[in-house]
Formats: sequence, structure tokens, C-alpha cells
Amino acid sequence: MKAGVIGLGDMGSGLAKNLIAAGFDTIGLDLSEARMVAFTELGGRPAISAAEVGANATFVFVMVMNGAQAKSVILGDDDEEGLRATMAPGGVILLTATIKTVEAREIAATLEGSGLHLIDAPVTGGFVGAQGGTLTLMAAGTDEAMEAGRPAMEAVGSTIHRVGDTFGEGQTMKACLQSLIGAIFSATFEATVLAAKADVSPQALYDVFSTSGAGCGVVNTALANIIDGKFSRTGSHINTMHKDLTITLDLARDLGVPLFTASTAMQLFEAGKTRYPDGDNWATTQVLEEIVGAKLRR
Repeated sequence: MKAGVIGLGDMGSGLAKNLIAAGFDTIGLDLSEARMVAFTELGGRPAISAAEVGANATFVFVMVMNGAQAKSVILGDDDEEGLRATMAPGGVILLTATIKTVEAREIAATLEGSGLHLIDAPVTGGFVGAQGGTLTLMAAGTDEAMEAGRPAMEAVGSTIHRVGDTFGEGQTMKACLQSLIGAIFSATFEATVLAAKADVSPQALYDVFSTSGAGCGVVNTALANIIDGKFSRTGSHINTMHKDLTITLDLARDLGVPLFTASTAMQLFEAGKTRYPDGDNWATTQVLEEIVGAKLRR
């Protein structure tokens, strides 16, 4: 079986790693030379264009940063052909990137009649899930597409939810999820700063939070990174969450839905991104720490 991955960052490199481990002949593309070298060392085959990936893969995962990039690699542009031009009929495009619902629908409309299967499958599980092959996929596609793409999805994820049959419904589900995750992150950041100012023990706070009803993967991971002072290179860059919350709030505006808590989370992440542009999600906590003059560290 032949697979391709376009976008070999923290998430895409995990997809590639697990596809290779599952026995897929895997070709990949990324703008970063260092990422391409790392991918080759995993056993992947480097490509020089999206068109080359499409010509050499039955399944192609698109794990880029935004909708414009997704459109470019799938549909092509004035400078270069995309997957549409080179994938053989019956091939499966799996959009695992998080983009706007309307952008996903525009891609689907343009690919009508191409003979290609489309699966809108944004993921959750973060860097650890991507590298460990334990991602949760929010997949939307026709019966035929889901059946055709299942071997590739099972290679990279441990849980596959079919959330709809129309391309774009996966992105809508992801937008809803990110509104919740953003709010949980923000509440965790604030709680740690409150604890810091009150001289609470970092380890005691972690022990209580992680074993309480509020304990979950999102809270536990954020809290552990904060009290260990790990604010960068943990595989959860602040730019990604900032982008996802932008998508969520755009969707809410389009639908006329007030999101008070997600809006507050967005402003906290805006502050974090401005102050620590190279940091990870937890770097937002440092902004709050600077305001109150206290920090929680083991």
C-alpha cells in the first residue's frame, strides 16, 4: 500500500511514522529541509511537489497549517499542479489539517467528478497522539470513501468517529471541540497563577487536579508543562491553537452563536502569541505570571 503525507511537522511526522510502521510505502513533502531529512531517516521517500506525492500514493494525508495551503496542495495553483491533477481515480485524500468548514466545502465542490474519494478528518490527541498512533479522527465522508480510507486511518489513529457523510462536517466538529479545549486551557492557566500567588505547592496542585473530576488529558498535560517550566518545544505550538480558535469564532459569528468563554480564551492566546510568538500553548501562563508577579514551578 502506498501513502503520502503533505506537511511533516509535529503532527504530520507522526502520521508518517505510523504509516511506515504499518507497512505503507510512504512518500512525503514539507517546506522544511530538516523535516524532510528526519522523514527520510524514518524510512520515507522525499518528494519535491504535491503533484509527485499524488502520483505515487493511493492515500494522501494533508496536514498543513491553513485552508489556503490545503487548497494549494489539493487543487494546485498557477505555479504547480496539486493532488487533483496526479492522483489516480479511486485514490483517497484525507484532510487531517484543521481549516474552516467553508474552505473544506469549496475543496469538495472543486473535486466533484474527479473520481477521488474525500475524507474530512481533522484530529485530536496532540503531538503525543500523533507520534504514538493514538489520535482520534473526526471523519466525514461517503460510505465508499470511509471504506476506502479505513486502512490508512487505522494506521494513524486508535479512535475513528464518523461524524457525518459530507466533506466539511469534520471541520465543524473540530471547531466545536476547540472551543471547549481552549476554555479548559485558559482556566488551567489562570488556576495555576492563582495557586502561585497563594503559595500552593505545585506538586500538591497537580495531584489534586489530576485526580479530581476536573482532571483530564488537557488539564494534566497543561499543568505538568507549566510547573515543569516547559513552555516551548513540547509539540503544541501556540500558533496552532490561536488559529483553531480563530476558526471557531468565525464559525460562531457566521451562525450567530455567542461564545463568551471561547472569546476570552482567544484573547488570552492572543496575548500569549504576541508576548511569546515561539512558545507553546502553556506560554500564555507566563503572561499572567508577569501580571501578578508569581509563578508555579516544581
